[in-house]
Amino acid sequence: MAASQDVMLSFCVDTTKVCNCVEVRFIDKVKGKGLFAKKAIKKGDTIFVERPLVSSQFLWNSQYKYKACEYCLSALETAQDNARRLSGNPGLSLPHTELCKVRPELHQACPQCQVMYCSNECRQAAADQYHRALSMHYPPETSSIMLMARMVATVKQAQDKYCWQKLFFQLCSRAANEEEEIAHKLLGEKFQGHLTLLQTLFTTALYDDHLNMVRMGFRSLFALVGTNGQGIGTSSLSQWVQACDALELTSQQREQLDSFIDQLYKDIEKETGDFLNCEGSGLFLLQSNHSCIPKAEASFPNNNFLLHLSALSDISPGEEICISYLDCCQRDRSCHSRQKLLRENYLFVCSCPKCVSQMDELDLTSSEEEEEEEEDDMEEEITDV
Repeated sequence: MAASQDVMLSFCVDTTKVCNCVEVRFIDKVKGKGLFAKKAIKKGDTIFVERPLVSSQFLWNSQYKYKACEYCLSALETAQDNARRLSGNPGLSLPHTELCKVRPELHQACPQCQVMYCSNECRQAAADQYHRALSMHYPPETSSIMLMARMVATVKQAQDKYCWQKLFFQLCSRAANEEEEIAHKLLGEKFQGHLTLLQTLFTTALYDDHLNMVRMGFRSLFALVGTNGQGIGTSSLSQWVQACDALELTSQQREQLDSFIDQLYKDIEKETGDFLNCEGSGLFLLQSNHSCIPKAEASFPNNNFLLHLSALSDISPGEEICISYLDCCQRDRSCHSRQKLLRENYLFVCSCPKCVSQMDELDLTSSEEEEEEEEDDMEEEITDV
């Protein structure tokens, strides 16, 4: 069920610009499709801006009072309210509050289930795409089951069901033996018994004999979401800080503002730790393959679900545009450690030039890296809980 280039690029904000800039090509059965440059791209350029097919906030993130729009994942707290909660200081006052773009007076709740939206436009967009077909709003898992529910609800509600199913089937799928491993990774050991319960709840709420997505199997759909989910992070505070950075101030004013922000982040780190954003996951059509030497990176600077892909270096025509599935610290680890992370979390072995050149090296994993890996495992366990 191959899609045309126009369809693959249809969720980009400026499709004409993107059509002239990139194209999707089939590489091989292992890598699947890849994103390639059609013209020279300069370092720092925004390659494209894309909205997801569907997205959802992580349930744990919502339960810890990170308030986000149910549709676009925009942070609903003002920068000041966000800073007060994260720092544990209810009397904190931010300077330049006029720079915060959150507008609480525009927020609206769903009349039936009371989930919140940043605007009437988002409430209506959710209702038009999937929300009317959903009879469950908080199933017993994080965002994976909710993304599945929204996928099926979108197709179930659509006038052109074939078109939406065709879009979702462009996402990378996995072989049957890999699906089991992905489901195990997503749920964790102690939640494996919940898979049957999840399947029963899912099919009871959304079953439709005419939908290929339901007939393809619950585990297959679960694996598809696990393989293709792109993390999304939004923050009104971060957006306020960026706006502060752009202010034209005297040297003394700049020093005072920077000092205030530095202290604020220290207070937040002490009170809250590293969890600063509204976090969720989305399914995007234009997916880039991984490289340990990435040519581009994805970010969400608009405080919503719009993915901005930006060039980290100059990219030549015909060159594949790869991102990294690892963060900066992980990319600096040994080849053995990087491959271990990629195998465990993404079920593939990297063959980028960096890994190929280091493939014959001995396992140089340091004790510090081993400690970091143990900390990563502990963080995953905390997230599962």
